[in-house]
Amino acid sequence: MFRAPKILAEVEDEHGLIRVVERGLYRFLEFGQTQAEQSRVLTADPAWLEYDYARAMLLAALLHPQPESALFLGLGAGTVTHACLKALPDLFDVEVIELRAEVLRLAEQYLGFPRDERLTIRIGDAHRLLSSAERSDLIFVDLYLEEGPDQGHLQWGFLRHCYDLLEPGGWLIINQWATWEGKPLGAPILRGVFGRNYWEIPVTDGNVIVLVPQHDSAQLDIATLRNRAMQVTAQLGFDLRYLINKIRPAS
Repeated sequence: MFRAPKILAEVEDEHGLIRVVERGLYRFLEFGQTQAEQSRVLTADPAWLEYDYARAMLLAALLHPQPESALFLGLGAGTVTHACLKALPDLFDVEVIELRAEVLRLAEQYLGFPRDERLTIRIGDAHRLLSSAERSDLIFVDLYLEEGPDQGHLQWGFLRHCYDLLEPGGWLIINQWATWEGKPLGAPILRGVFGRNYWEIPVTDGNVIVLVPQHDSAQLDIATLRNRAMQVTAQLGFDLRYLINKIRPAS
């Protein structure tokens, strides 16, 4: 039986409109008058990752053998952060920087984002707050507004600053829009900052996840990654292994 979408919350801040809408089994975080979908949450299991790009970001986190700290730039509904908290047992120090206080409030109130003692959440501009962020084993860059990616996704200095905050053996994980050729939108900038010392996971959502190792001579251990992905698949109930075959060198 068809059920009409239900608006659960609608607020406006200095950056525009934010909505939480319920459609069937899912709740959606939407930005702006265009109702740009930012996040999709399975109401019964908020750590479930629906989008391929989110699953690819979690897969990238498994490249680190034992991450203890993580920095998330951009929260959205918090599904990737939530999944990492569940899937990475050694994480004990997790910082989130989110531009909009209302996004955090709605994520906690309507989208199942947990209040976890391992979390430190700061509200403000990541460009300004990055200088006071702690070094981390994993750094996720996922900064989006209604109109698309934040300028930091295409800024040499910002991306380099993120990289410089990695602990030894760490990984920088960037959610980039894809061009019509399937390359990261910021490919020339990425090559300028990191050379070709990174890998990519193109996904069907129109995104490319960029995986940047802290160590210049890092190699991908696909067999170990596959084993870790199998364990997380059993734990969280959704598959990551199909994404491993999509991993490619820098384009």
